[in-house]
Amino acid sequence: MADPRRTATLPFAPYEWLLAGRYLKTRLIALLSFLGIMLGVATLIIVLSVMNGFRKELLEKLVGINGHIFVAPIDSPLTDYPEVAERLSKVYGVRRAVPFVEGQVFASSPYNGSGALVRGVRGEDMPKITAVAENLRQGTLENFDASGGVAVGRRLAEALGLQAGDSISLLTPRGASTPFGTTPRIKAFPIVAVFEIGMSEFDATFIYMPMVEAQAFFNREGDATLIEVFLDDADRVDEARYAIEQAAERPVLLTDWRQRNRTFFSALEVERNVMFLILTLIVLVAALNIIAGLVMLVKDKSSDIAILRTMGATRSAVMRIFVVTGASIGIVGTLAGVALGLLVSLNIESLRQFISGLTGANLFPAELYFLSRLPAVVDPTEVTTVVVLAMALSLLATMYPSWRAARLDPVEALRYG
Repeated sequence: MADPRRTATLPFAPYEWLLAGRYLKTRLIALLSFLGIMLGVATLIIVLSVMNGFRKELLEKLVGINGHIFVAPIDSPLTDYPEVAERLSKVYGVRRAVPFVEGQVFASSPYNGSGALVRGVRGEDMPKITAVAENLRQGTLENFDASGGVAVGRRLAEALGLQAGDSISLLTPRGASTPFGTTPRIKAFPIVAVFEIGMSEFDATFIYMPMVEAQAFFNREGDATLIEVFLDDADRVDEARYAIEQAAERPVLLTDWRQRNRTFFSALEVERNVMFLILTLIVLVAALNIIAGLVMLVKDKSSDIAILRTMGATRSAVMRIFVVTGASIGIVGTLAGVALGLLVSLNIESLRQFISGLTGANLFPAELYFLSRLPAVVDPTEVTTVVVLAMALSLLATMYPSWRAARLDPVEALRYG
């Protein structure tokens, strides 16, 4: 008959935590496992945040200046662009519709020359292109139509050694028609504004010109190349396509930002997923270190385990001791990694500038990465996924060594310990 004065020990009793903490104090492998999990979790959060920042910034830059849906004419030139743009702007979910004339040119100055893309835009529409209008570095867009001048990207202006107030020469092969064919046309335009979108490719390529000037320069004869439609929500393209096609009231061909940039964003998504899998291996290696450390700890403490068993500790209690020992490394390492990852992610640009200044090397050249600053966007869902993944791997890593400790025969351990 059981002794009524004897009480059963509850799971995770204080002595179990005491022993687990004592086993952790002097283990070098525990420290290495902790550092591995911390760095793995931090690296995962930092990389995913930077990849999210890349996608967000590139989408905002690409869509901010290029629109969401592009309406191109079929069968006949788009000479009725004012009426079509007015009808499209009234479609539900459409923020604005901007017609423009587009053409390739060679831009030159007394100092240099470069290829460029000219967009002819109505003066009333220039303030609506917020990516340009809200990022002026020199000059103004007031009275843009009457100025007869152009707005130039900052990097293009720097490459040509020009600034607001100077003149830029533009050469197009689509000039005047003669009996001998089309002759190139060259004309000098005053620079009325210099803008910086923040995407190097655009800042080094784009030139904005009054539409009337662009039509005359490219021989468009009163028509537009395209109408850009900007939506309130970039992800609702499919819902808006049919309404826009009906509102155009003429044959048109519609394309959207996803079609134009499908390869680019698909590659970015694939890279992000591959980086997640590769960096998860860091956490997995740290979890394997926990297994190795606990196996060695069980072997080293076999005599202690045997004594605990002879004193009345159950197999489940022994198992819990080693589960707590291993899980503590994973949990504390994960939390430390989250703190480090968030700290770096939220200050990534300042850190980049500090390291660049310290080493004298450009760690984020805008010419290669398109953006002028290193972006980072922390996604709480992804952080939660990383935390759950790291803790789950750490907990699973403790199962086998803890089971071995619980199955240890106290008689054999004391005989050969």
